[in-house]
Amino acid sequence: MATIGSASLSTPAHADAGLAKPLAEFRAFWRKFIAIAFNPYRPELHYMRGPGPAWRAKNLGRQS
Repeated sequence: MATIGSASLSTPAHADAGLAKPLAEFRAFWRKFIAIAFNPYRPELHYMRGPGPAWRAKNLGRQS
């Protein structure tokens, strides 16, 4: 015995809700991307490697 079923070709009433989640995720991704990509704080530009030659001349000269 065969059963015949029918599929509805119309969109359900909550079809917009199905699109809202991916769209919200897309917007959240771009907001985070722009916040990171255009962040004005660049710590590598302010990196200091340690005392320079003037400090060494002043402080290491006293130890001898």
